[in-house]
Amino acid sequence: MWPNSASFFFPCSLARIFLFTLQHVEALEILLQGLCGVHRDRLRTHELCLKSVPNLGLVSSEIRLLCDLERSEPTWTVRHIGGAMKGPGAEQISVLVRNMVKSKVSKNALPLFYSLGYKLDRELLRVGCTFHFHKGAQITVAVSSINKMLKLHATNEAVPLTPGIQIVEVTAPAPSENYTEVATVVSSFCEYLAPLLHLSKPGGMTGDVPTAAAAAASLMSDGGGTTI
Repeated sequence: MWPNSASFFFPCSLARIFLFTLQHVEALEILLQGLCGVHRDRLRTHELCLKSVPNLGLVSSEIRLLCDLERSEPTWTVRHIGGAMKGPGAEQISVLVRNMVKSKVSKNALPLFYSLGYKLDRELLRVGCTFHFHKGAQITVAVSSINKMLKLHATNEAVPLTPGIQIVEVTAPAPSENYTEVATVVSSFCEYLAPLLHLSKPGGMTGDVPTAAAAAASLMSDGGGTTI
């Protein structure tokens, strides 16, 4: 049921989340490619959100089974992300800080969680691309659309949940002892996206800036050759 590969444990996951209109996605991709210097990776992930039932504990929990459909042999991952950190410390930084546990699992993990009492809450298909950066932190930027299933597990029949809207997620793992340092790196990186995106505080999701059209036109006409 479980593969022999080691589990991954990140005490913290730091994130900034934005909503972005589809018309400027190509310009955003050019900007991101200029920042990381490598081509994008295609993203196509089948995501099953499972919730526990009362007999599994006093507090309900949610886990996500993720299937990477871009690989020749689809691979599965189970991930649990805790709630956002709260308190004075959280208010002083501009990213969400959450506990995260992540592990590779075999393709028959879903029946296991069903037998443990978890129930399928929702099922999504994320389609888009990702960019990876290694400058002071392992930053991942995912630009994707969210699609819902018309039938159970029917990924080929998924339809857009929010047509014309993309979600931009900037995330980075961090150990608990220095998450503030990684938060600074993530915040600094997000400043590069300011020409196209609003920068929001934790918990807020905003969209394009008023000058996004002009910034996008500039990037497109330059062909992405501008040095960032």
